[in-house]
Amino acid sequence: MQLNLPLRFSSLTSRLRAGILAGIVLSAIAGSATAQGLFAPVITVNDQVITRYELEQRSEFLKLLAVPGIPEQLAREALIEDRLKLQAAISAGLEVTPEEIEGGIEELSSRTDLSPEEFVKALEQGGVSVETLRDFAKVNVAWRNLIRARFLSLARPSEAEIDRAIGSGGGGGLRVLLSELIIPVTPQTQEQVDELALQLSQIRSYDAFSEAAGKYSATQTRANGGRMDWINLTDLPPGLRPLILDLTPGEVTAPIPLPEAVALFQLRAIKESAVATPRYSTIDYALYYLPGGRTPEALGRAARIANDVDTCDDLYGVAKNQPATQLEMLSQKPSEIPRDVAVELAKLDEGEISTALTRSNGQTLVLLMACGRTAEANEEATREQVAQSLVQQKLRAYADSYLDQLEAEAIIVER
Repeated sequence: MQLNLPLRFSSLTSRLRAGILAGIVLSAIAGSATAQGLFAPVITVNDQVITRYELEQRSEFLKLLAVPGIPEQLAREALIEDRLKLQAAISAGLEVTPEEIEGGIEELSSRTDLSPEEFVKALEQGGVSVETLRDFAKVNVAWRNLIRARFLSLARPSEAEIDRAIGSGGGGGLRVLLSELIIPVTPQTQEQVDELALQLSQIRSYDAFSEAAGKYSATQTRANGGRMDWINLTDLPPGLRPLILDLTPGEVTAPIPLPEAVALFQLRAIKESAVATPRYSTIDYALYYLPGGRTPEALGRAARIANDVDTCDDLYGVAKNQPATQLEMLSQKPSEIPRDVAVELAKLDEGEISTALTRSNGQTLVLLMACGRTAEANEEATREQVAQSLVQQKLRAYADSYLDQLEAEAIIVER
């Protein structure tokens, strides 16, 4: 799991202070850890164990950081990936110094209104030990060092790539024609959906994929057999782009885990555009949460709201006198946007709405509205800045692919 920390940390201090009681409860639980089996192994990753205590700690950590999704499920995925990352770094002979760990903690705290010391103290009050934070920082530093050591030479862009990014070379960009199939998931249906998605990923027929999308998909494109319009490759989430480029027309991606869903994409066509595709520094969007999930009542209310609003600002009137958590207005870099949200935003123009997403194990329907996009000022960027941006994009893609490879080769046993 590539953890993108939310930018809305203004309320973190109060959330963590409110977690003092949780810390007291956690201490009481820890006192009977042996009896409760908190330190018993629950997952083995290439003979290295993950304990129940680690799962609970990471889950609490993610809750305090307000990371979207189901904390317990995200914690499980993240700790498995952490083991794989650290094992790969150790195999490569890389070590993380105490100074680097402290630097990693300082980097995390810099995204909040707290100093490193206040950040550590607040987490401890919320029930998260400093060792959990140090382990988290250690893995992040080790993985970053490993990816740069392994792939930096491959990630350096050519002069032609820099020209295309700046737009001075007159080059365009790639556009793809995709079909999508997004299957909702709850803890109760996870195993069944995973098995179904694996079967559907073997489809090579356009008609068969279209039929499956109409039957299983939860997105608005299901009425059209999952068929999407032409889309700029750069509008897709960074982690999805290399997966799409690996396909030939007719092929389907392996199942892609999303918050509360599993996604499959079939490539129908790919072409190069003569017009340079836009890149965005930030994307503004709104999330309005409706209770009831995908029930007819909730979907009906979402449809009425969609008919009544023209801009994101109109949602303030819809959410008037409701809890502040009912409506979120966000402005994020493309790399910071959750993958499922990014996929939906790629299909929306400003002012358009999607109701394909859910939260809270399917109990909450998400009304997603695209508010605006801020284009990168590439004409003002130096070649060096553009080259560095391209390096980071490529490194992220290499990192995602390498982690997928490590997971595919690993022996993972859940007890």
